[in-house]
Formats: sequence, structure tokens, C-alpha cells
Amino acid sequence: MAEIEIKAEGSSDPTGQKVGVLAAVLAVALAVVSIASHRAHTAAVVERSEANDQWSLYQSNRIKFHSLELGVDLMNVLGRDTPASEQTISRYESQQKKYEKESKDVKDEATKKEQETGHTEAQALRYDLGEGMLEIGVVLASLYFIARKKMFPVLSLAFGVLGIVMAVTGVLL
Repeated sequence: MAEIEIKAEGSSDPTGQKVGVLAAVLAVALAVVSIASHRAHTAAVVERSEANDQWSLYQSNRIKFHSLELGVDLMNVLGRDTPASEQTISRYESQQKKYEKESKDVKDEATKKEQETGHTEAQALRYDLGEGMLEIGVVLASLYFIARKKMFPVLSLAFGVLGIVMAVTGVLL
């Protein structure tokens, strides 16, 4: 039976082995940062949607409030001389107070959601920048195998470290 000799290609190039490991580590970091970036973007979209929903509810409450305000004004112009008109005005005024309070609460919630969105978008931006730097690092590492220039792994490592640092600042935000 014939023997088959298998020789690993990078075995005669110890620098190539190290660069290969560097590229693999950067690729794993890139995958993690990419997932974090995508999740942050999705969270920002959801938060923005929730904020928009709150603003729509706020506008709805303000329209109801102003409609009741108009109703009270009309009742005052038409006359308050009947018990039914007094009851109607009283009912309108109590509903106005309700919508005034609800509007304030909804406005506060909408503002809070907008702040959350801004924070999440800032995180996503950091992840995106980290992702870009890690991608550059992986590409620079692979260029070593084409050009066999030692500057490529050095630059790759620098971009990789910068990418990781940038992504970590997104977590710490």
C-alpha cells in the first residue's frame, strides 16, 4: 500500500502560522462585534418605534383635550342656563384634566424612549467602527500571505486592537 505524506503548508513559515492565528482571532472578534452591532441597530429601531408610538398617543391626547376645550367654549357661548349644560361643561372639564395629566405622562415616556434610542444608536456606532477596524485587520493579516511583508501583520494587529477597543467603548457607554 502506498503511503501518503501530508505536509502542512505553513509548517516551514512560523511567521505565517502566527499571522494565521492572528487572523483567526481577529475574525472571531469581528463576528462577536458584528452580532453586537446588529443587535444594537435592531434595538435602536425598536426603541425609535416605541418613541414614535408614544408621540402619536401624546398627539391623540392633545387633540382630545383641545376638542373638549372647544366644547367648553361653545357651551359657554351658547349659554350655561340649563342644568344639562352645566353637567356637560363639568364633564368636559374633568375629562380635560384627565387628558392634560395623561399627555404629560405620555410626553415624559416619549422623551425617555428618545433618550434610550440616542444611547443605543451611539453604542451601535461604536460597534460599527470597531467592526470596520476589525475587518481591516483581517484583510491586512491576509495580505501577509500574498506579499510576505511583516508590516501587514503589525498593521493588522494595530487595527485589531483599535477595533476591539472601539467595540468595548460601545459596551461601556
